[in-house]
Amino acid sequence: MSPLIEIDELRSINGPVILIDARAGADTYQRYLSGHLEGAQHVDLDKDLAVKPEDPAYGGRHPLPPLEDFAKLLGKLGITPDTHVVVYDDKAAAFGGARIWWMLKAIGHKKVQVLNGGLQALINAGVPLSTEPYTAEPVQPYPVPPLYMGTADIEQAGDAAKDDTKMVIDVRESPRYLGQTEPIDLIAGHIPGAVNLPYTTNLDATGKYLPADELKKTYEKLFGNVLPSEVIVHCGSGVTACHTLLGMDYAGIKGPKLYVGSWSEWSRRDLPIATE
Repeated sequence: MSPLIEIDELRSINGPVILIDARAGADTYQRYLSGHLEGAQHVDLDKDLAVKPEDPAYGGRHPLPPLEDFAKLLGKLGITPDTHVVVYDDKAAAFGGARIWWMLKAIGHKKVQVLNGGLQALINAGVPLSTEPYTAEPVQPYPVPPLYMGTADIEQAGDAAKDDTKMVIDVRESPRYLGQTEPIDLIAGHIPGAVNLPYTTNLDATGKYLPADELKKTYEKLFGNVLPSEVIVHCGSGVTACHTLLGMDYAGIKGPKLYVGSWSEWSRRDLPIATE
């Protein structure tokens, strides 16, 4: 199953599907009520797909929720291991859309797809939006594994950035990577040895992912001789990095890991920082 789904494909799905509207930022529920795909349930990035950290220096600004909490959320949404899930957000999957896709994949869920282009694609296609909230019939908490699969910690990211056989990819905008500006975290710059590939390079002018073969060429050129399993992807707080991990999966590249704490953790730990 492709990690991306187009609007026409969504319309033609035979059988039940759980739709998730996973926005981020202020007043997400009010924005959900102002217009969402009919039948989509609201999920909040900050409240549902992350926990508020006691100290961002240990886990970053968007730590993953405990697995038992995620299991309860999925049960509340009516999601079982056999459920076909389609998710979207209002920023071309760069916020909650790719994050919940990655979280579901990280617990072994098979049938999950992200709507290519997200809410804007629905609007562009003239799909009528609903202002009525929707809630699915809840089920038992999801049977989660002991750990999220495919993560890397701060030590692994630091070691990989210094190892020529491994690679750390920073998907933030280049001015943040270069230390020219930092609108969110305390210090500007990047992990020494990390390379920069902004997540926006995954997208075309309409906010949809570029064709899989084009993405594959970009990623493989960047990797060089580094195996995908030796690649770690990060961003500011482990959210938009999932957008690039989704793009890699779409391109047929399996194995790269997510450094969840990302720059929001690294920059608070008195560790080396580069600006070149």
